[in-house]
Amino acid sequence: MNRIKVLLVDDHQLIIDGLKSLLKNTDEIVVAAEANNGREALRILDMLEIDVVLMDIDMPVMNGIDTLKEMQKLNSRFKVIILSMHQEAGMIKSLMSIGAHGYLLKSCAQDELISAIRKVAAGQQFFSPEVTLSLLNPTPNNPLNTNQPELLTDRETEILKLIAEGFSNKEIGSKLFISHRTVDTHRTNLMKKLNSSNIAGLISYAIKNGIV
Repeated sequence: MNRIKVLLVDDHQLIIDGLKSLLKNTDEIVVAAEANNGREALRILDMLEIDVVLMDIDMPVMNGIDTLKEMQKLNSRFKVIILSMHQEAGMIKSLMSIGAHGYLLKSCAQDELISAIRKVAAGQQFFSPEVTLSLLNPTPNNPLNTNQPELLTDRETEILKLIAEGFSNKEIGSKLFISHRTVDTHRTNLMKKLNSSNIAGLISYAIKNGIV
């Protein structure tokens, strides 16, 4: 019997260990590898045959959004399930548009996790029930203590829009004819100004305030 080979990608080892524990007794699923950020995941995908990637969004070095975009450049048959705490409709739609095949919340049950892996490996899509409700009735749940959009400069708004659309620092720099280091500085300033500790928070702000 061909087992479904899974790559777990999360920067919290506790999450990875928990997922491995949930999957260890399934006959048809095997955790083939694990990574703590997107860059590690891409290296593993270059070396191993993987069927399903189960990946977080908020990670250091390379986040899930940038990683997903890079994954689409690889000539491989693996499928990607996003595993996250965020359930904003705009973010989910953006991730699906750049190649995600499923979206699970980290609060999902073991049966839901296993079902998602099976269905996505078989070529179907899978969403947590809460995610489906978010898509049908999109009311962005913004965790930020947001400022008003006019507090952002035109350049910051422009860069925030491109970040929310999934472009990397290098790609944003090329589009705006500035260096990727300048983009990184703007990204850092945006996170401070909007009281956000991660990219998902910036995207959430952009969605709620109609920037994307």
